[in-house]
Amino acid sequence: MSTYALPDLPYDYAALEPAITGEILELHHGKHHAAYVKGANDTLEKLAEARDKEQYGSLVGLEKTLAFNLSGHVLHSIFWTNLSPDGGDRPDGELADAVDEHFGSFEAFRKQLSTATSTVQGSGWGVLAWEPVGRRLVVEQVYDHHGNVGMGTTPLLVFDAWEHAYYLQYRNVRPDYVEKLWSLVNWADVAARYAAAKNA
Repeated sequence: MSTYALPDLPYDYAALEPAITGEILELHHGKHHAAYVKGANDTLEKLAEARDKEQYGSLVGLEKTLAFNLSGHVLHSIFWTNLSPDGGDRPDGELADAVDEHFGSFEAFRKQLSTATSTVQGSGWGVLAWEPVGRRLVVEQVYDHHGNVGMGTTPLLVFDAWEHAYYLQYRNVRPDYVEKLWSLVNWADVAARYAAAKNA
């Protein structure tokens, strides 16, 4: 059976400073993301064991645990490539046109995603996603690692709002951290995800 693996970062741990310190990035990637990968693989083993033994009493809990860890792995994998030491500014081309079409302006979109990320209750994410039924961009709030998102939406740009992503540096001022994330956005990566989702 195939297993999940922690992806390498496309930059050094210190590359996103001063917006995100190397200490935070090393802990975030090497400990937190790694824990979700291990959790997903461990849960897959437990599900396989339950099937082999035809013991399904723990199925509901295992399915929820798999969703939590796998979603954490997927969102973090996107997050790392959504960021770049050379990021920032704003999108151009088709993505910029879509942002204007679906949000009115880049400024309106930026304010909506910033607010969604800053106001997630507890731990979660702010997400720009492609919604395939209406064929439109939407902003979503993700609680923990799943929930409160449209079925079938594809995340394009994700902002991690879990405390482990920022607390050592920004303490309890999440909006300051979110503001700094905009200086790191790798719009080429977001645009590539948009094109792939739109043409899927």
